[in-house]
Amino acid sequence: MDGRGGPGAGHRPGRRARARRPRTLRALAVAPLLAASLLTACGGEQTAGRPTLNWYNFPDDSGALQKAADTCSKASGGRYTISYHKLPRTADGQRQQLVRRLAAQDSSLDILGLDVTWSPEFAEAGWIRPWTGAARREAVADTLRVPLRTATWQGKLYAAPYNTNTQLLWYRDDLVPKPPRTWAEMLDIARRLAAEGKPHYVEIQGAQYEGLTVWFNSLVTSAGGSILTPDATAPSLGPPAVRAAQIMHDLATSPAADPSLSNQMEDENRLAMESGTAAFEINYPFVYPSMKTNNPRLFRHFRWAPYPRVDADRPSHATIGGIDLAVARYSRHPDEAFEAALCLRNRENQLAAALQGGLPPTLRSLYSDPALRKSYPFSGVVLDALETASIRPQTPAYQNVSIAISHALSPPSGIAPVSSVSEASEQIRQALRSEGLVP
Repeated sequence: MDGRGGPGAGHRPGRRARARRPRTLRALAVAPLLAASLLTACGGEQTAGRPTLNWYNFPDDSGALQKAADTCSKASGGRYTISYHKLPRTADGQRQQLVRRLAAQDSSLDILGLDVTWSPEFAEAGWIRPWTGAARREAVADTLRVPLRTATWQGKLYAAPYNTNTQLLWYRDDLVPKPPRTWAEMLDIARRLAAEGKPHYVEIQGAQYEGLTVWFNSLVTSAGGSILTPDATAPSLGPPAVRAAQIMHDLATSPAADPSLSNQMEDENRLAMESGTAAFEINYPFVYPSMKTNNPRLFRHFRWAPYPRVDADRPSHATIGGIDLAVARYSRHPDEAFEAALCLRNRENQLAAALQGGLPPTLRSLYSDPALRKSYPFSGVVLDALETASIRPQTPAYQNVSIAISHALSPPSGIAPVSSVSEASEQIRQALRSEGLVP
């Protein structure tokens, strides 16, 4: 997942039996540390006699995050200054930097922007502090239910949802006057458009990376299944997973498939849609302002609809992304860090991040804000999707689970539904037991 919160999101509420920390994950966290020196923190520990709280988050180019840091520093009344540090562009690079430094008990990390899949791993490792008392009550108030689940592990809240994200179906109404409700209907329309010599591709993330896992997860949950058992100790890939794999194969071997499907990520999908070769696109809301800027002619026909259903009589469950704010275990100023994190994700700053950076908020009340509705004419569809969204398998071993899935299902055109799901299931089982090798 990138900074937009795309393949940026668990699952069963309530307590689970405490899982043993995977040996493989600990080895992955410590081994790079032995090979590389610890990165030093940017900025000093003290500024004019007051502490500096170091906030590490995805690289935001809109200016919204820096503005939030400045506003909250001023709001502290001089008790602390928040210094915003940009993590690498890719989610893997972000996680690697944080894991290395936390494994070394780096006390210069205070507030951490975590991908929605990281809380279980970081909590199990003891790298982040649980939210309790008044701070927890404020973090939970007005926050959407599903984003809160991504920040919860073993019944404890370990982060405060900062932004969220979900995919919609984007389409051209000059080609498709009425959007399809199901994947089968969408493929039928694509075949008809292809026969008529019109733009007909369905743009979707087919490369061997996190986006492919997100696609599979959305289909599995929309078919009524799940990737892991409720206690997250074993794979649960039954008939819904086979159904999901079949849909992926059917698309990849149909006229709807872009020739570069097996190499495409979110941005390639965006560019293809803007070029005019596609009729449909499954993607995040960042594509809307991009189309408006880059192709005003097509923008007049650019529309949105809910994520396609697997079955006409069963609602879809698109996978959510996003960023959750956590307080580092080794911070020298945890009380101030909790206070600052609450400020950074307050109503004013979430609205600014949505309007300037295109990041959907996690506060329910903002979806009725006139400013958001004007900038996000599709905000109602986004909110509906978030209410019924699915989240990715919630386990400390998620990184390995995701790799196993994307490896077994790549390329989509080569999927053999039954055997590919069986392969994914075995690799997931090994990942959960810290056995075997990561593909």
